[in-house]
Amino acid sequence: MFGSKKRKAKQEAEFAAKIAAIVTETIASNTAANESATTFKEAAGAMAGSIDADDHLYSKLSGDSNRNLSGPTRARMNKIAPYLWQSNMIANRIIELPLAYLLAEGVKVTNDDEDYQAVIDAFWTHPINNMAIKLEKKVRELSIFGEQFYPAFVNPLSGEVQLSYLDPAHVEEVIYDPRNPEQPVGVKTKRMTNGRQYIYRVIINGPESVFTKQTQRLREGFNDGDIFYFSINSFCAHGRGNSDLTAQCDFLDLYDDFIFGEGDRAENSRAFVWDVTLKGADQNKVNARAAEIESNPPRPGSANVHNDSEEWKAESPNLGSGDTEALAKLFRNHMLGGATMPPSWFADGGDVNRANGEAMAEPTFKILAMRQRYIIYMLHEIATFVIRQYYTATMGIEPDRMVETDVFKSKVVMPEMTAKDISRYAAALQQVVVAVNLGITQGIMTEETGLSVIASIADRLGVEIDPEQELINAQAAIAQKAKDQVKADTFNEFDGADDAGVDDDTE
Repeated sequence: MFGSKKRKAKQEAEFAAKIAAIVTETIASNTAANESATTFKEAAGAMAGSIDADDHLYSKLSGDSNRNLSGPTRARMNKIAPYLWQSNMIANRIIELPLAYLLAEGVKVTNDDEDYQAVIDAFWTHPINNMAIKLEKKVRELSIFGEQFYPAFVNPLSGEVQLSYLDPAHVEEVIYDPRNPEQPVGVKTKRMTNGRQYIYRVIINGPESVFTKQTQRLREGFNDGDIFYFSINSFCAHGRGNSDLTAQCDFLDLYDDFIFGEGDRAENSRAFVWDVTLKGADQNKVNARAAEIESNPPRPGSANVHNDSEEWKAESPNLGSGDTEALAKLFRNHMLGGATMPPSWFADGGDVNRANGEAMAEPTFKILAMRQRYIIYMLHEIATFVIRQYYTATMGIEPDRMVETDVFKSKVVMPEMTAKDISRYAAALQQVVVAVNLGITQGIMTEETGLSVIASIADRLGVEIDPEQELINAQAAIAQKAKDQVKADTFNEFDGADDAGVDDDTE
């Protein structure tokens, strides 16, 4: 049956190809006769050369480089992720615990140039931007939605920058560089309530000349303003961001259903029924007595009086809940493992002590350090853009990256995620200093190498040491101290000249 269909489809395809060729040839000959020569491409049949007639209905597994979620799936993710954060306690902690470690102590953005620092401070404390408060929300929603969109409005006279917010649910498409699928160049919104769609240029901290001519022409059509675009959990090619809850969402929902089910079972396990046995009674008497008991059942705490022909027994359900704890732990650890969170952070102490607790948390802090680095990148890009707009407004030109280096050298200071146990490093520093001193004395180590070893331990204590410069400073300090000591040790002999003519009896 399938063979006859394939033969018929092949015949139809061949016939369509012949017709297309005839039509093309006819058009080409007529055009050549009436007008100058024009090149035409032959419209070959869609099935020509195919193995099967329905090849066109399938897509090649290796031919599609778009790994993003489909539109409906992304829209569902944008609804489910915030819902889980609001309603599911595990989901809420998966988002909030990293946020607390990253931002609880505050963030500071600095620049060595005083003027640029003033610009950053003005942007940071602007009543619209209010980054001290809004940064927490921005980082939280970066985790929830996997991407963030911040339209930027610039005062052309002063260069002052104000940030707005575009909900990821209102984004229809992120447009990428045709020559570089890793680089986003535009953001297209869905149709808004005013009936318009907006296309923004993705902000790049550099001149438009960094793009190819083709991309520059493409970005010229994005005339609704500039926008920051940041994404996490994304691929290189056409990489839209994905929520931190994407992989766990189904299991989080399953865990919620499981817990609610256990709650219902616990409620039902407290219920009981009376089992009443009537001795020597026929069905009519059983039905009559049942109706009597149902109309006036024993109340809690009441006395039930009956003769020896009745036997009353309270029956409680046995729902077999022995595996509840094991199943709950299985579901919970499955989700936490995917989020790289130790169970000890979620009220599951078990056999955890301080030593193995720190070891279990180490992978988590590595993941948090990666996220912290991305947040530093986000804030650095924003700070650079703010200073660039100030420079462009005041100087009238785009700053040169090689000349105006301070424009691009802002620093983002993030808090320490954990309180360090410095006692171990302090003890190690003492031992290292003694060992280095011995090595230098024995002539088996240079002073600079020894200082580099000491600097590596000092770095664990939060002290940065440049070994080469520190050695120069130390030698200069030693030389100055030696000069001061020589001066202090010099004895000036007393010759009594200052006391000449002084009367000893003078009072």
